[in-house]
Amino acid sequence: MSDLGYDHIRKQEKDNGICWRSLLSCSLLAFLYVGSLYVKRTGLPRDHPSVIKRRCAGVLFVSALSPAAVKAWTLGADVRVDVSVWEMMGIRLEGLIPAAILPLVLTMVFYFGPVVQSAMDNPKGFMGELQSGLDCQSWRMCVADAVWLRNQVVAPVTEELVFRGAMVPMLVPCIGPDAAIFVAPLFFGVAHFHHVAERRRLKQDSLSTTLAVTAFQFMYTSVFGAYSAFLFIRTGHVLGPVLCHSFCNSQGLPDLESALHHPQRRLVLPAYLLGALLFVVLLYPMTEPFFYGTAPVHSLAPMDLGFC
Repeated sequence: MSDLGYDHIRKQEKDNGICWRSLLSCSLLAFLYVGSLYVKRTGLPRDHPSVIKRRCAGVLFVSALSPAAVKAWTLGADVRVDVSVWEMMGIRLEGLIPAAILPLVLTMVFYFGPVVQSAMDNPKGFMGELQSGLDCQSWRMCVADAVWLRNQVVAPVTEELVFRGAMVPMLVPCIGPDAAIFVAPLFFGVAHFHHVAERRRLKQDSLSTTLAVTAFQFMYTSVFGAYSAFLFIRTGHVLGPVLCHSFCNSQGLPDLESALHHPQRRLVLPAYLLGALLFVVLLYPMTEPFFYGTAPVHSLAPMDLGFC
C-alpha cells in the first residue's frame, strides 16, 4: 500500500477518534449537568427556595468545570488551535457589543406579535408595557425572587456555557458547524427528560400526559437549541445566546391559540405574521460575521465541511 493510502487510513482513524471523544465528552457533560440537579434528593417541589439554591449551586459548579472539560478534550483528541479555550467557548472581547445587542433584537422581532398582543391587553397600552418593564420596584422584586433568578439568570448562563459554549466546539471538528447546529440541541433536549421522573414523583399528571408534555418540551427545547447554536457559530459569542435564552424564558412560547380568539385578532394575527417574516428576513443579515469578527469555532472545522 502506498504512503498516500497509509496517510488516508491514519487520518480516518484520527477523525474517528475525535468523533468518539467528542460524543462521549458531550454525553458526560450533559450527564453531569442533569446529575447535579439530583445530588441530594428531597420530597420538596422544584420551585422550593432550598431546592432552587441547591440546584443552582450544582449547575454553576458544572459550568465552572466546562472549560476544563473542553481543554481536556483538546488534549485527548489532539486538537490543535491557535485560540484559547475561553475564545473557543465564545468568551471574548472582539465584537462583544454587537453580540449583546443584535441577536437579542432579532429574537425580540420574532416576538413582535406577542408583544403587540400584551400591549393591547394592558389598559395603559404600549406605554403601560414600557413603564412596567422599566419599573425599578418590579426589578427589585424579581432579583429577590429565587424562581426568577433561576429562570432568567442561572439557567440561561449555565445551559448556554455547557450546551453551546462547551459542546459545539467539541462537535464541530467531527461533523462540521452546519451539522453541529442540529446535533448539539439533542443533548440539550434530552437533558430535559429528567422532568418525567420529577412529574411522576410528585404525581402531577398521568403517565401519558407526562410523556406528551415531555415530548413537546423536547421538541421546542431542541428547536431553540438549534437557534442558539446557530447564533453561537455565526457570532462566535456565547453572550448573545445567553441573553436570547433569558428573554425567551421570560416570554414563554407564543400563545397562538389566544391570538386566534383575541377580540383584536385582525391586528394581532398580522403582527404575529410580520414578526415571523421579519425574523426570517433578518436572520442572516443580523448574524453576519462582519459585526462580530471571525468566530474562533470556525478554526475547528474540517477543511471539507463548510460554514453555515
